[in-house]
Amino acid sequence: MACHELTALRLGLMNVLGVDDPAERQHEETELGKALTDPGPIQALTQAGDLARLKSAYGASLAALEEKVAAMPAEDAELPYYRALLITTKKVELELDNHLEGFARFWRDLDEVHHFIHEIYPAD
Repeated sequence: MACHELTALRLGLMNVLGVDDPAERQHEETELGKALTDPGPIQALTQAGDLARLKSAYGASLAALEEKVAAMPAEDAELPYYRALLITTKKVELELDNHLEGFARFWRDLDEVHHFIHEIYPAD
């Protein structure tokens, strides 16, 4: 069993944050295995180059996970694991949203500070 959504999110974050750690990238890519090259939301998530694409691809990967879990037979021995994975990935989605909102607020605040500086020191 693998938490592909979380592993792919880590790879996407490495891209967005500029983390250059070949050993860590190789570790995560190995864990993804075939999912790394299969077209779909997991692959898109690993290739995200900006925050908007990261959020979108993560949402798509969660939708695919929800569909997979909904289609699993009740007697499937892996069902409890996948249900727990749904809870975990939802929590991570909420955390990602909080961080993105924080960055957006930081971006808006920079503009406010910039305007404030010009109030004190008007541009000529």
